[in-house]
Amino acid sequence: MRGVWTALVTPFSTTNELDLKAYRKIIEDQIEAKVTGIIPCGTTGESPTLTQDEKKTLIQTALELTKGTAVKVVAGTGSNNTQTTVEFSKWASDQGVAGVLVVTPYYNKPSQAGLEAHFRAVADAVKCEVILYNVPGRAGVSLAATTIAKLCDHPRITTVKEASGNLTFISEIFDMLSLVGRKSDILSGDDASYLPILSVGGVGVISVSSNLFPRAMVALQNAFEKGKLDEARAIHQKYYPLFRDLFVESNPVPIKYAMAEAGFCLDHVRAPLSSLGDDSRRKLVESLKRCGVSRGVRL
Repeated sequence: MRGVWTALVTPFSTTNELDLKAYRKIIEDQIEAKVTGIIPCGTTGESPTLTQDEKKTLIQTALELTKGTAVKVVAGTGSNNTQTTVEFSKWASDQGVAGVLVVTPYYNKPSQAGLEAHFRAVADAVKCEVILYNVPGRAGVSLAATTIAKLCDHPRITTVKEASGNLTFISEIFDMLSLVGRKSDILSGDDASYLPILSVGGVGVISVSSNLFPRAMVALQNAFEKGKLDEARAIHQKYYPLFRDLFVESNPVPIKYAMAEAGFCLDHVRAPLSSLGDDSRRKLVESLKRCGVSRGVRL
Protein backbone atom coordinates (compact mmCIF):
# COMPACT_ATOMS: atom_id res chain seq x y z
CA MET A 1 0.00 0.00 0.00
CA ARG A 2 3.06 2.28 -0.23
CA GLY A 3 2.60 5.57 -2.07
CA VAL A 4 -0.05 8.17 -2.88
CA TRP A 5 -3.70 7.15 -2.67
CA THR A 6 -6.29 9.74 -3.68
CA ALA A 7 -9.52 9.86 -1.69
CA LEU A 8 -11.70 10.78 -4.65
CA VAL A 9 -14.31 13.51 -4.60
CA THR A 10 -17.73 12.56 -5.96
CA PRO A 11 -18.86 15.10 -8.57
CA PHE A 12 -22.55 15.95 -8.65
CA SER A 13 -24.65 17.66 -11.30
CA THR A 14 -26.81 20.71 -10.67
CA THR A 15 -29.71 18.27 -10.22
CA ASN A 16 -27.85 16.43 -7.44
CA GLU A 17 -27.09 13.31 -9.50
CA LEU A 18 -23.72 11.61 -10.00
CA ASP A 19 -21.67 13.41 -12.67
CA LEU A 20 -19.87 10.39 -14.10
CA LYS A 21 -18.32 12.39 -16.94
CA ALA A 22 -16.50 14.62 -14.44
CA TYR A 23 -15.71 11.60 -12.27
CA ARG A 24 -14.03 9.83 -15.20
CA LYS A 25 -12.08 13.00 -16.01
CA ILE A 26 -10.71 13.09 -12.46
CA ILE A 27 -9.76 9.40 -12.52
CA GLU A 28 -8.04 9.75 -15.89
CA ASP A 29 -5.95 12.60 -14.48
CA GLN A 30 -5.01 10.42 -11.50
CA ILE A 31 -3.89 7.63 -13.82
CA GLU A 32 -1.79 10.09 -15.85
CA ALA A 33 -0.21 11.34 -12.62
CA LYS A 34 0.79 7.75 -11.72
CA VAL A 35 -0.65 7.68 -8.24
CA THR A 36 -0.51 4.31 -6.50
CA GLY A 37 -4.26 4.12 -6.19
CA ILE A 38 -7.64 5.79 -5.89
CA ILE A 39 -10.30 5.45 -3.20
CA PRO A 40 -13.94 6.02 -4.12
CA CYS A 41 -16.68 6.34 -1.49
CA GLY A 42 -14.65 7.65 1.41
CA THR A 43 -15.32 10.76 3.49
CA THR A 44 -14.03 12.96 0.67
CA GLY A 45 -16.46 11.18 -1.66
CA GLU A 46 -19.40 12.14 0.59
CA SER A 47 -20.17 8.53 1.40
CA PRO A 48 -22.78 9.37 4.10
CA THR A 49 -25.09 10.83 1.45
CA LEU A 50 -24.49 8.26 -1.30
CA THR A 51 -26.97 5.46 -1.86
CA GLN A 52 -25.69 1.89 -2.00
CA ASP A 53 -26.35 1.76 -5.74
CA GLU A 54 -24.41 5.00 -6.27
CA LYS A 55 -21.47 3.62 -4.30
CA LYS A 56 -21.46 0.49 -6.43
CA THR A 57 -21.54 2.58 -9.61
CA LEU A 58 -18.58 4.67 -8.45
CA ILE A 59 -16.52 1.63 -7.45
CA GLN A 60 -17.29 -0.25 -10.67
CA THR A 61 -16.46 2.83 -12.77
CA ALA A 62 -13.13 3.21 -10.98
CA LEU A 63 -12.30 -0.46 -11.60
CA GLU A 64 -13.29 -0.16 -15.25
CA LEU A 65 -11.09 2.90 -15.88
CA THR A 66 -8.04 1.53 -14.05
CA LYS A 67 -8.17 -1.91 -15.67
CA GLY A 68 -4.86 -2.61 -17.40
CA THR A 69 -3.09 0.23 -15.56
CA ALA A 70 -0.81 0.19 -12.53
CA VAL A 71 -3.34 2.21 -10.52
CA LYS A 72 -5.19 0.21 -7.85
CA VAL A 73 -8.64 0.74 -6.37
CA VAL A 74 -9.49 0.60 -2.68
CA ALA A 75 -13.17 0.99 -1.86
CA GLY A 76 -14.52 2.90 1.12
CA THR A 77 -16.93 0.38 2.62
CA GLY A 78 -17.03 1.24 6.33
CA SER A 79 -20.08 2.15 8.39
CA ASN A 80 -21.21 1.97 12.00
CA ASN A 81 -23.15 -1.23 11.31
CA THR A 82 -20.92 -4.31 11.32
CA GLN A 83 -23.23 -6.50 9.24
CA THR A 84 -23.71 -3.80 6.61
CA THR A 85 -19.96 -3.21 6.47
CA VAL A 86 -19.24 -6.92 6.10
CA GLU A 87 -21.77 -7.34 3.28
CA PHE A 88 -20.61 -4.28 1.34
CA SER A 89 -16.93 -5.11 1.85
CA LYS A 90 -17.52 -8.64 0.57
CA TRP A 91 -19.30 -7.25 -2.49
CA ALA A 92 -16.38 -4.87 -3.21
CA SER A 93 -13.85 -7.66 -2.69
CA ASP A 94 -15.73 -9.83 -5.17
CA GLN A 95 -15.55 -7.02 -7.73
CA GLY A 96 -11.75 -7.14 -7.60
CA VAL A 97 -10.68 -4.15 -5.49
CA ALA A 98 -7.17 -4.23 -4.03
CA GLY A 99 -8.55 -3.40 -0.61
CA VAL A 100 -11.36 -1.93 1.46
CA LEU A 101 -11.03 1.13 3.67
CA VAL A 102 -12.99 0.54 6.88
CA VAL A 103 -13.54 3.43 9.28
CA THR A 104 -13.87 2.97 13.02
CA PRO A 105 -17.63 2.80 13.72
CA TYR A 106 -18.89 6.30 14.40
CA TYR A 107 -21.57 7.42 16.87
CA ASN A 108 -21.90 3.95 18.51
CA LYS A 109 -18.55 4.51 20.33
CA PRO A 110 -17.70 0.80 20.75
CA SER A 111 -15.11 -0.49 23.20
CA GLN A 112 -11.71 -1.70 22.02
CA ALA A 113 -13.10 -5.25 22.11
CA GLY A 114 -15.98 -4.14 19.92
CA LEU A 115 -13.64 -2.42 17.48
CA GLU A 116 -11.45 -5.50 17.24
CA ALA A 117 -14.46 -7.74 16.57
CA HIS A 118 -15.77 -5.32 13.93
CA PHE A 119 -12.56 -5.30 11.90
CA ARG A 120 -11.99 -9.04 12.25
CA ALA A 121 -15.50 -9.73 10.94
CA VAL A 122 -14.71 -7.72 7.81
CA ALA A 123 -11.28 -9.27 7.32
CA ASP A 124 -12.71 -12.78 7.69
CA ALA A 125 -15.31 -12.07 4.97
CA VAL A 126 -13.10 -10.65 2.20
CA LYS A 127 -10.27 -11.75 -0.06
CA CYS A 128 -8.55 -8.35 -0.24
CA GLU A 129 -6.58 -6.05 2.07
CA VAL A 130 -8.49 -4.37 4.93
CA ILE A 131 -7.21 -0.89 5.81
CA LEU A 132 -7.97 0.21 9.36
CA TYR A 133 -9.14 3.84 9.22
CA ASN A 134 -8.58 5.66 12.49
CA VAL A 135 -10.17 9.12 12.53
CA PRO A 136 -11.27 9.97 16.09
CA GLY A 137 -12.21 13.54 15.17
CA ARG A 138 -15.08 12.24 13.04
CA ALA A 139 -15.82 8.86 14.62
CA GLY A 140 -15.67 9.88 18.29
CA VAL A 141 -13.56 6.82 19.14
CA SER A 142 -9.93 5.88 18.48
CA LEU A 143 -8.26 2.55 17.96
CA ALA A 144 -5.67 1.93 20.68
CA ALA A 145 -2.14 1.02 19.61
CA THR A 146 -2.55 -2.30 21.42
CA THR A 147 -5.73 -3.06 19.44
CA ILE A 148 -4.00 -2.27 16.16
CA ALA A 149 -1.15 -4.60 17.13
CA LYS A 150 -3.64 -7.37 17.89
CA LEU A 151 -5.49 -6.90 14.61
CA CYS A 152 -2.28 -7.07 12.60
CA ASP A 153 -2.05 -10.79 13.34
CA HIS A 154 -4.76 -11.18 10.68
CA PRO A 155 -3.23 -11.89 7.25
CA ARG A 156 -5.48 -9.33 5.53
CA ILE A 157 -4.90 -6.51 8.02
CA THR A 158 -1.48 -4.97 7.35
CA THR A 159 -2.27 -1.27 6.78
CA VAL A 160 -3.53 1.60 8.93
CA LYS A 161 -4.81 4.98 7.74
CA GLU A 162 -3.96 7.21 10.68
CA ALA A 163 -5.85 10.52 10.68
CA SER A 164 -5.63 11.63 14.29
CA GLY A 165 -2.86 14.12 13.49
CA ASN A 166 -0.92 12.79 16.48
CA LEU A 167 2.65 11.94 15.45
CA THR A 168 3.39 10.48 18.86
CA PHE A 169 0.65 7.94 18.28
CA ILE A 170 2.39 6.75 15.09
CA SER A 171 5.50 5.89 17.08
CA GLU A 172 3.34 4.24 19.75
CA ILE A 173 1.80 1.98 17.09
CA PHE A 174 5.22 0.96 15.80
CA ASP A 175 6.37 0.31 19.37
CA MET A 176 3.38 -1.94 20.12
CA LEU A 177 3.90 -3.81 16.85
CA SER A 178 7.55 -4.43 17.64
CA LEU A 179 6.67 -5.83 21.08
CA VAL A 180 4.50 -8.54 19.50
CA GLY A 181 6.72 -9.14 16.47
CA ARG A 182 4.30 -7.82 13.86
CA LYS A 183 4.39 -5.19 11.12
CA SER A 184 1.98 -2.74 9.53
CA ASP A 185 2.14 -0.10 6.82
CA ILE A 186 0.97 3.27 8.10
CA LEU A 187 -0.52 5.81 5.72
CA SER A 188 -1.10 9.42 6.66
CA GLY A 189 -4.74 10.42 6.58
CA ASP A 190 -3.91 14.10 6.94
CA ASP A 191 -2.06 15.93 4.14
CA ALA A 192 -0.29 18.36 6.45
CA SER A 193 1.24 15.44 8.37
CA TYR A 194 2.15 13.41 5.26
CA LEU A 195 5.87 14.28 5.22
CA PRO A 196 6.21 14.14 9.03
CA ILE A 197 4.62 10.67 9.08
CA LEU A 198 7.00 9.49 6.36
CA SER A 199 9.84 10.66 8.57
CA VAL A 200 8.80 8.38 11.45
CA GLY A 201 8.21 5.28 9.36
CA GLY A 202 5.01 5.82 7.39
CA VAL A 203 4.87 4.64 3.78
CA GLY A 204 2.44 7.01 2.08
CA VAL A 205 -0.76 9.00 2.23
CA ILE A 206 -4.48 8.75 1.60
CA SER A 207 -4.88 12.28 0.37
CA VAL A 208 -7.53 14.89 -0.21
CA SER A 209 -5.11 17.33 -1.85
CA SER A 210 -4.04 14.84 -4.50
CA ASN A 211 -7.43 15.26 -6.17
CA LEU A 212 -6.08 18.68 -7.17
CA PHE A 213 -2.31 18.18 -7.53
CA PRO A 214 -1.54 14.45 -7.70
CA ARG A 215 1.75 14.97 -9.54
CA ALA A 216 3.18 17.06 -6.71
CA MET A 217 2.15 14.46 -4.13
CA VAL A 218 3.74 11.67 -6.18
CA ALA A 219 6.88 13.81 -6.55
CA LEU A 220 7.03 14.27 -2.77
CA GLN A 221 6.80 10.52 -2.23
CA ASN A 222 9.47 9.80 -4.85
CA ALA A 223 11.81 12.46 -3.48
CA PHE A 224 11.54 11.10 0.06
CA GLU A 225 12.13 7.51 -1.03
CA LYS A 226 15.24 8.57 -2.98
CA GLY A 227 16.61 10.39 0.06
CA LYS A 228 16.14 13.82 -1.53
CA LEU A 229 14.82 15.30 1.69
CA ASP A 230 15.34 18.94 0.74
CA GLU A 231 13.24 18.38 -2.38
CA ALA A 232 10.51 16.63 -0.39
CA ARG A 233 10.46 19.46 2.15
CA ALA A 234 10.27 22.07 -0.63
CA ILE A 235 7.19 20.40 -2.11
CA HIS A 236 5.60 20.11 1.34
CA GLN A 237 6.26 23.78 2.06
CA LYS A 238 5.02 24.97 -1.34
CA TYR A 239 1.67 23.25 -0.94
CA TYR A 240 1.28 23.67 2.81
CA PRO A 241 -1.18 26.60 2.39
CA LEU A 242 -3.54 24.19 0.64
CA PHE A 243 -2.82 21.31 3.03
CA ARG A 244 -4.16 23.74 5.64
CA ASP A 245 -6.92 25.60 3.79
CA LEU A 246 -8.48 22.62 2.06
CA PHE A 247 -9.77 21.99 5.58
CA VAL A 248 -10.89 25.56 6.29
CA GLU A 249 -14.38 24.03 6.47
CA SER A 250 -15.49 20.40 6.68
CA ASN A 251 -14.01 18.15 4.02
CA PRO A 252 -14.95 17.88 1.15
CA VAL A 253 -16.50 21.35 0.84
CA PRO A 254 -13.18 23.19 0.23
CA ILE A 255 -11.69 20.57 -2.14
CA LYS A 256 -14.91 20.60 -4.18
CA TYR A 257 -14.57 24.38 -4.55
CA ALA A 258 -10.89 24.04 -5.50
CA MET A 259 -11.67 21.32 -8.06
CA ALA A 260 -14.27 23.62 -9.59
CA GLU A 261 -11.69 26.40 -9.80
CA ALA A 262 -9.35 24.02 -11.62
CA GLY A 263 -12.11 23.04 -14.05
CA PHE A 264 -12.68 19.44 -13.00
CA CYS A 265 -16.23 19.51 -11.69
CA LEU A 266 -18.90 21.65 -10.06
CA ASP A 267 -18.48 22.63 -6.42
CA HIS A 268 -21.91 21.19 -5.57
CA VAL A 269 -22.11 19.19 -2.31
CA ARG A 270 -25.05 17.29 -0.88
CA ALA A 271 -26.95 18.42 2.21
CA PRO A 272 -26.35 18.65 5.08
CA LEU A 273 -23.08 20.05 3.71
CA SER A 274 -23.37 23.50 2.17
CA SER A 275 -21.30 25.69 -0.13
CA LEU A 276 -18.14 27.32 1.13
CA GLY A 277 -18.77 30.47 3.18
CA ASP A 278 -17.54 33.85 1.93
CA ASP A 279 -14.69 34.22 4.44
CA SER A 280 -13.53 30.65 3.85
CA ARG A 281 -13.73 31.16 0.09
CA ARG A 282 -11.53 34.25 0.22
CA LYS A 283 -8.95 32.41 2.31
CA LEU A 284 -8.93 29.37 0.03
CA VAL A 285 -8.74 31.45 -3.16
CA GLU A 286 -5.67 33.24 -1.80
CA SER A 287 -3.98 29.91 -1.07
CA LEU A 288 -4.92 28.58 -4.50
CA LYS A 289 -3.20 31.59 -6.06
CA ARG A 290 -0.12 31.12 -3.86
CA CYS A 291 0.12 27.50 -5.00
CA GLY A 292 -0.42 28.28 -8.67
CA VAL A 293 -3.91 26.91 -9.15
CA SER A 294 -6.14 28.74 -11.59
CA ARG A 295 -9.20 27.81 -13.63
CA GLY A 296 -8.53 25.05 -16.13
CA VAL A 297 -4.98 24.47 -14.95
CA ARG A 298 -3.95 20.92 -14.05
CA LEU A 299 -0.93 20.75 -11.78
